[in-house]
Amino acid sequence: MDAVIVTGGSSGLGAAVVDAVLKTGGRPFVIDRQAPARDGVPWVECDLADTRAAEQATRKAIEQAGGSVSGVVTAAGFDVPGALDDVPGEVWDRIVAVDLLATAAVVRAALPALKESHGTVVTIASTLGIKAVSDATAYCAAKFGVVGFTRALAAELAGQVGVTLIIPGGMRTKFFDEREERYKPGPDAKLNDPGNVADAILFALQQPAGCAVRELVIAGETETSYP
Repeated sequence: MDAVIVTGGSSGLGAAVVDAVLKTGGRPFVIDRQAPARDGVPWVECDLADTRAAEQATRKAIEQAGGSVSGVVTAAGFDVPGALDDVPGEVWDRIVAVDLLATAAVVRAALPALKESHGTVVTIASTLGIKAVSDATAYCAAKFGVVGFTRALAAELAGQVGVTLIIPGGMRTKFFDEREERYKPGPDAKLNDPGNVADAILFALQQPAGCAVRELVIAGETETSYP
């Protein structure tokens, strides 16, 4: 494993992936709206809700990496919970754009380099991509879409590029910070450490040619991941 593009690599799970890649001697390249927390990590500024800009940012990151990448991790994502008729349309659309459409855009732009290196794509869904809850129509739609997109991609790229779907449960990140109180995890919520999920992502990235980890559900031990 050498160069790895990480979307959303400036915070949360993405930042944990950056740290994990660095520990192995790999080279992370971040695509995000904000600079990475770690000094010296190359990054491309991009609003991933703009899918064409996401494609351009991916090509730029590949150029920064010297034209070759061994992995792509689509960790960028956000949500604004609420009933369908309470969430403004532009916000609803943005959730789907960042969580689903940008995932496809980044992978699309990286495919030529990944095929050349026989690299690996790791997409990040959610346990809300396999079970549905109220007041999360945009997030569920996007993450269910990531599940379907990744499974189809794995069939399409079999033998050319490794494809892994990661389905994490709730994690201790800033993901919940700006929510209304009723949508925040309670004080007794047992959330997973994002470093645990990052280690699983690294495991998928480090599989040898000819072996692929197809799907992993990773959650706190008390979280039920299925309906």
